[in-house]
Amino acid sequence: MQKVLILFGLLVLVIGLLWPWLSQIPLGRLPGDLSFKRGGTSVHIPLMTCLLLSAALTVLLKLFDGR
Repeated sequence: MQKVLILFGLLVLVIGLLWPWLSQIPLGRLPGDLSFKRGGTSVHIPLMTCLLLSAALTVLLKLFDGR
């Protein structure tokens, strides 16, 4: 459990340091992401972004599975 927490902390640190460049990636604005505006309220549902990230994480976890 300690190794997992250390790796998670390092991952958060790396993402934080790379954020200026990562924010240029169009995640959250893909075709299939839903956005609604009505009056003063806006709702954004990143459906396609969630599916893409889920598929990528599944592939990565399958590649690094130690079994």
